Amino acid sequence: MDNTEHERQEWRDTNEVVSFDDEPLILVDHDDRDIGFLDKAAAHVGKGTLHRAFSLFVFNAKGELLLQQRAPGKRLWPGYWSNTCCSHPRRGETVDSAIHRRLKEELGLACELKYLFKFEYQAQFDAEGAEHELCWVYAGRSDAAPTVNVNEISGLRYIAPDALDAEMAAKPEAFTPWFKIEWERIRREHPDVFAPL
Repeated sequence: MDNTEHERQEWRDTNEVVSFDDEPLILVDHDDRDIGFLDKAAAHVGKGTLHRAFSLFVFNAKGELLLQQRAPGKRLWPGYWSNTCCSHPRRGETVDSAIHRRLKEELGLACELKYLFKFEYQAQFDAEGAEHELCWVYAGRSDAAPTVNVNEISGLRYIAPDALDAEMAAKPEAFTPWFKIEWERIRREHPDVFAPL
């Protein structure tokens, strides 16, 4: 049995509900200043209303990225492969608190997370829904076995950077738009975060 299969057998599932359509997200301007609040469902309607978000990239000691496949019940990009974890800080919550909360909720993981950069993007999923986010991007390391929240995640796997590059080039439509933007910049500007230990 190879290490990947051994690790997969150690993973556990949970079905705790951690996302709510009415959770209040933080609306921001283009300089990431707070300007109000809006429930999550409404923030993603039409072309989307700009709100604060985050994306986490967790690598193992070999420098492989933990990828998640979004659950089929997701309103936007269900079934697409994406980075380890992504979500939003809620009203009254700092980004630092939110990133650790969400990593625990979705994957049962706790690790140090290093801030890399933030950027704004808008991505249209269909006529009724989109992402429009000011997204903070972080990277961390963990070799702990994840606990998969099946309400959020339908698949999980580790992948080496070169293999991810090849897969993204061959099947770009299988990956979320924010993940592709973030991965290109991490590859270019932050190779230290996935260097093998």
